[in-house]
Amino acid sequence: MSFLLRTSRLASPHFTRAFTTSTMMSVKVDSSFISRITAAEKTITNTDEPAKGGPTAAAQSHVGQELTSQVIHDITMGERKLTGKEHAIQNGPTSVAQSILTAGGGLNNNKNNSNTATSNNNVGSNAAQHNGILDSATLSKITEKEKELTGEDGPVKGGPTAQAQKHVGEKITSEVLHDITEGEKKIAGERVKGGPTSAAQSELGKSRS
Repeated sequence: MSFLLRTSRLASPHFTRAFTTSTMMSVKVDSSFISRITAAEKTITNTDEPAKGGPTAAAQSHVGQELTSQVIHDITMGERKLTGKEHAIQNGPTSVAQSILTAGGGLNNNKNNSNTATSNNNVGSNAAQHNGILDSATLSKITEKEKELTGEDGPVKGGPTAQAQKHVGEKITSEVLHDITEGEKKIAGERVKGGPTSAAQSELGKSRS
């Protein structure tokens, strides 16, 4: 009996640690996360468009990645650029990011249960990528196309990424495409073949096929 008790006591903590690790790793920088960072940034800037080098831009550079302390650090650096303060402000972008990371375990348990039903996370991910919604994956493609035009890491104020950011989570409509095109014209002078607008149109086309 004593041997069985010792064995169960040794095994139990191991399984607990494994479960905790897998849960924390499932927190992702997605369109919902970026929207919350943007909303928090707006309380600082009082403008609809994300600031160049600000917290939203910092979060955008990590789209699709796991939410880690490094991501939060970059968001903090972006926040400091706007506030000039060493410490994160209450309910600011850094505070929001930290709360999401802390609460991520509970949130992601539900996501994991949903993913289990599909038997394959990639299947669910691919479906989300081609549903005609301006999601984090599409936003990332638009940002990459913008980088090709500007040669800069961060999105330009009023550019295609900034315009697309205002429509995250929405259906890709002619109005959304128009806004992205206007942003593209601002940095390139005209719409460019294979540019940010084309990336959004490509996603829309895939959703209809």
